[in-house]
Amino acid sequence: MPSRLAQQAALISLLVLGLFLGAWQLATQTQEPALLLGSDAEYAALMGKGVEKGNGFPPPAKVGQAFVKYLSHPFYDNGPNDKGIAIQLGYSLGRVGLGFLLATLVALPLGFTIGMSPLLFRALNPFIQVLKPISPLAWMPLALYSLKDAAVSGIFVIFICSVWPMLINTAFGVASVRRDWLDVARTLEVDPLRRAWLVILPAAAPTIVTGMRISMGIAWLVIVAAEMLVGGTGIGYFVWNEWNNLALPNVIFAVLMIGMAGMVLDLLFGWLQKLVTYRE
Repeated sequence: MPSRLAQQAALISLLVLGLFLGAWQLATQTQEPALLLGSDAEYAALMGKGVEKGNGFPPPAKVGQAFVKYLSHPFYDNGPNDKGIAIQLGYSLGRVGLGFLLATLVALPLGFTIGMSPLLFRALNPFIQVLKPISPLAWMPLALYSLKDAAVSGIFVIFICSVWPMLINTAFGVASVRRDWLDVARTLEVDPLRRAWLVILPAAAPTIVTGMRISMGIAWLVIVAAEMLVGGTGIGYFVWNEWNNLALPNVIFAVLMIGMAGMVLDLLFGWLQKLVTYRE
């Protein structure tokens, strides 16, 4: 049975949602219709949208229709520019997963090495501090020029934005391991590899997973923007394509799907974080 606190939190959440939907519906009922002029009107007419539209968000019912439409057939594929929402999310998650995996393979060993060596930390820290603040999307032109492939460039941008939180948190977690634990391992003549696996990794695991969780959140933010730039496939491209078609209900639907997918990813890493903290 849910606890009383959980029941109260669920009730408040439902109340907030109801108030939000009510305010949204009221705002859309009172808005004045706006006419599209000039080239906008011509484009809308060509797209079969007509020349009259609301000057604000569509009502909740329209967005609900988009949910029913896309979630009832999430895997359809009618060509390059018309794919189901599950396929679009799959492309985005695939790019994020591959870029995140490559970042993990680089950041964890390098972070371990830096964390265990004060000399390397001092030597590499200036480079980390210079490269870390650079916006991931700033790398996109260089990636497109050198890699010559939009999909690979998107994966590269995910790699770049995922490396730094994992690298920094891993180095910090390893460097923060209690000295007395390491002294005991040395006294017992535990070799460095076993010491890293049996002592340092379990102690630093919560901090490492925190870095991974931050990296995944950033990666999911960046892939949407990257797909808007490079086009083709993915949930970011879906949002941009629907905006170009003046289909605001579909845009809002996709934005909510992005948020829900990000929430699921964060919950998975939150569960992993609790798991390694429990094992500490």
